[in-house]
Amino acid sequence: MAEDYYKILGVEKSAPEEDIKKAYRKLAMKYHPDRNPGNKQAEDKFKKLSEAYAVLSDVEKRKQYDSFGSDAFQQRYSQEDIFKNFDFSDIIKEFGFDLGGGKGRGRTFTFGGRGGGDPFADLFGGAQGYGRQVPERGQDYEYNLSITLEESVFGTEKKLSLQKEDRVEEINIKIPPGISSGKKLRLAGKGSPGHNRGQSGDLFLNVSILPHPIFARDGADIYVEKSVHYSQAALGATIDVPTIDGTTKRIKIPAGTQNHTKIRMKGYGVPILKDGGKGDQFVKISVNVPKKLTDRQAQLIKKLAEEGL
Repeated sequence: MAEDYYKILGVEKSAPEEDIKKAYRKLAMKYHPDRNPGNKQAEDKFKKLSEAYAVLSDVEKRKQYDSFGSDAFQQRYSQEDIFKNFDFSDIIKEFGFDLGGGKGRGRTFTFGGRGGGDPFADLFGGAQGYGRQVPERGQDYEYNLSITLEESVFGTEKKLSLQKEDRVEEINIKIPPGISSGKKLRLAGKGSPGHNRGQSGDLFLNVSILPHPIFARDGADIYVEKSVHYSQAALGATIDVPTIDGTTKRIKIPAGTQNHTKIRMKGYGVPILKDGGKGDQFVKISVNVPKKLTDRQAQLIKKLAEEGL
């Protein structure tokens, strides 16, 4: 009984064309003979994968295959028929393998059975088989990194443990002061190792900033809320305000300050990466209205009301 092309590629019969292509690319990369020198089983697996993809990636051939079934289809179609007008050199070239005919020393394998001959003869240069191996760049990695607001403002160093194939690699990274949420850092050569002396891929860090219980950040500016009494807002006052560096600064609240007024503290914000400057800190004033009053406080408020306040 002939093998099921869908099972060979590990896809459902209803799989769309893009899923079939992805499945083939993944398996062909794994079993390509240039990655498995001298491994006859890998070569045979690669042949089956290529045959399955040649049929299922062609709308008309796939339709016929679905109609006849595996056994009847292979009785009707020779391998020349299956690979006729089929050029999968483009997808293989995406893997970084050289398909130039007659270049370099290679090895030959042929498809046996119906029709004879090698369907890849023209593609791979006849008796020369596969061409020379060429350098293949490794894959890029992505890593989601969450840091505190303080770390985003002042910078920090982190140690990451990344799983790379069959080993764990520890990587020390520096987070620059002033980095913002959504920023992507690139660490060249820290991705997957290349093949055939190809360069390694890169590691990309997707930075996000954790919420802070006191401060909020908007670009290069820091925001903090500060509650004051009505009398302080009306008469003016001096209050203590925390800053992102952990110190406390005293600022003046002008007489007549309104609710939601923002007071600027110049230069107490976030370092600006490009020009070396710094943002500001803004203190958002909220006027506290007491929920309960003592009798004396109530009497004083009534007098203020009588005075039009």
